[in-house]
Amino acid sequence: MKPILSEPEINALIYGMHGAPFSLLGMHETGAKKPGVVVRVFRPYATKAEVVRTSDGQVFEMPRIHADGLYELFFPNAKPFAYSLRLTWFDKSTADLEDPYRFPLQLTDLDMYLLGEGTNYRAYNKMGAHPLTVDGVAGVHFAVWAPNAVRVSVVGWFNNWDGRIHPMQQRGSSGLWELFLPHLKPGDLYKFEVKGHNAFLAQKADPYAFASELRPRSASMVWDVDKYAWRDADWMAARAKKHWLEEPISVYEVHLSSWRRNPDDHNRMLSYAELAETLIPYVKKMGYTHVEMLPISEHPFDGSWGYQTIGYYSPTSRFGTPDDFTAFVDKCHQEGIGVVIDWVPAHFPKDGHGLAYFDGTHLYEHEDPRQGEHKEWGTYIFNYGRNEVRAFLLSNAIFLADVYHIDGLRVDAVASMLYLDYSRNEGEWIPNKFGGRENLDAVDFLKKFNELVHQEYPGFLTFAEESTAWPMVSRPVYLGGLGFDLKWNMGWMHDTLDYMQKDPLFRKYHHHEMTFSMIYAFNENFILPFSHDEVVHGKGSMLAKMPGDMWQQFANQRLLYAFMYAHPGKKLTFMGMEIGQWREWQHNESLDWHLLQYDSHSGLQRLARDLNEMLKGFPCLHQIDFSWEGFEWIDLNDWENSMLFTLRKGKHPDDLMVCGFNFTPVPRAEYRMGVPRAGTYEEVLNTDATIYGGSGVGNPRFVKAERREWQGREYSIPVVVPPLGAVYFRYRPDMEGHV
Repeated sequence: MKPILSEPEINALIYGMHGAPFSLLGMHETGAKKPGVVVRVFRPYATKAEVVRTSDGQVFEMPRIHADGLYELFFPNAKPFAYSLRLTWFDKSTADLEDPYRFPLQLTDLDMYLLGEGTNYRAYNKMGAHPLTVDGVAGVHFAVWAPNAVRVSVVGWFNNWDGRIHPMQQRGSSGLWELFLPHLKPGDLYKFEVKGHNAFLAQKADPYAFASELRPRSASMVWDVDKYAWRDADWMAARAKKHWLEEPISVYEVHLSSWRRNPDDHNRMLSYAELAETLIPYVKKMGYTHVEMLPISEHPFDGSWGYQTIGYYSPTSRFGTPDDFTAFVDKCHQEGIGVVIDWVPAHFPKDGHGLAYFDGTHLYEHEDPRQGEHKEWGTYIFNYGRNEVRAFLLSNAIFLADVYHIDGLRVDAVASMLYLDYSRNEGEWIPNKFGGRENLDAVDFLKKFNELVHQEYPGFLTFAEESTAWPMVSRPVYLGGLGFDLKWNMGWMHDTLDYMQKDPLFRKYHHHEMTFSMIYAFNENFILPFSHDEVVHGKGSMLAKMPGDMWQQFANQRLLYAFMYAHPGKKLTFMGMEIGQWREWQHNESLDWHLLQYDSHSGLQRLARDLNEMLKGFPCLHQIDFSWEGFEWIDLNDWENSMLFTLRKGKHPDDLMVCGFNFTPVPRAEYRMGVPRAGTYEEVLNTDATIYGGSGVGNPRFVKAERREWQGREYSIPVVVPPLGAVYFRYRPDMEGHV
């Protein structure tokens, strides 16, 4: 019998060039000239294809109309009926299968409109792979955006990774492609095979994939992310009511691969489950309020630390499944620990299975390398002006908050997003429409991101790693700002470390480096970062930066931390700094936990813990971090002796802390410090205490203020400020008459 399909239609199917397979495959009515229905199936690896009528189980063999495996069967004068397929393979085995091309399309006109408009901020509910039951049949629905493709197919083990077998349906001008594949289930691996113009053919990971294969393999994995039973309701309810800028925030920055490894199992990384049993109790014991993880989204190269992300919606499979990651976050919340993720919307890598050149065109990135490429990182820049790209990124932020209950996002490399000439020479960048260097599309994107997550999730925190003087990074969008809650204070970090690395003999000539930050301290809502960037690429560990002999190095680091916690701003430290690791951080090795057997290291760790507990316990150290109402200099001018004295204040008038810092190895005995009022002051911290590994130079626990003018104040107290040490004195109005 002569095929009903024309030769061009047959060739389009056989050679994988058809963008509307539903018009040919499956069951179709043939029309008045030749009334009836026709069923077509294309299965190259089948030796025989049969139609099984559901109503009576009758089996009809299908004629092969092309040697490559195209079958067509005509039922004259018949009406459409329910059916399945029976395929026979080369080994004579058979399989009864549902025909994917008999199921209705799932994307609505509204879905397509919102994505194209860039306003579907939960695009992950429609895009990617979703377990679904259609007409009583369980399977997986796939959707992908590839507007310039000639053909897109779902490939996997179920079709021998052959892109000819399951082509997707192109949905008009939306650029979307979709297909429901029955019989598939969570755990199944897949990719999208994209055929474009100019002979482009590539198998791409799903941009919206919820799970991924373990590297170096790169397939996406079907996963159901909605089945987990959360137990963090109390945390989420409390978070929504938090005024975080007035709360203590001390962030422990962690690279999950190298925090701790299993030396008894070939230096194996710990799983999410093992980290839940070890990392979470440690963070809680140390008093940190939040754990911030370097990017945990799927990435092919370990050495990128996660910053060259490919699977934005997929927690890396290095440590387990998405369910395992969910349980980790849940456990954090149950233990009172917030979870922050390092998020990378600034760039993405060029790996062939990723977003780069996705449909044979520069889809997610700009075409012009002067706009679309970071040469120093070898990565592409997102085209923030494209609606579908904005929807992809904004939906990802919502996804992390919605599906994984993430408490905050630290946005990486914000400066590279804001400036068109970032790390570029003259002639290597294109000005904006006004002739300026600002990336207007990126600015709009960041504003929308902050508006969206704060509107949708009260209590959600956003952090900007922004290293320039861009104004109002941490001010609300309605006031003209970018809308971040907190900005990394890179200036404070660089000045402070530059000063602390100097020999104490010469510090007096650089005294301003420790005071300059207060000139701009309240221009933004700052977080003070000692991050992973400061202990890599030859910079040495934090402890190794400190000058002097071993005792002085530890004393300097204790002094540095005490100065940090007394300075206005929230706090962040990278793992390993709290134990005094000597080695520079290595991404593929565990921290040197064995060092804690030595008193100097365990003492430093105890100090870090005590500082965190003080930060939480004394409102004056966290309540007013972003205005002069919470801070005063007692004395900033004693450069000759490299001494500083500060006052921190809380909202209650009696909530006061006076602090003294000695940046030389010379003990300052019977030094005098001006205090704000009469009464009793309690020494609550001395970094030279023996419990911290110090020499034990200190003060009586309680000191009575004397009516003796000093440092411009009516009252003062005699104090000993130990060598390379810091002391905190808390005002104790309740102790009147007891000292």
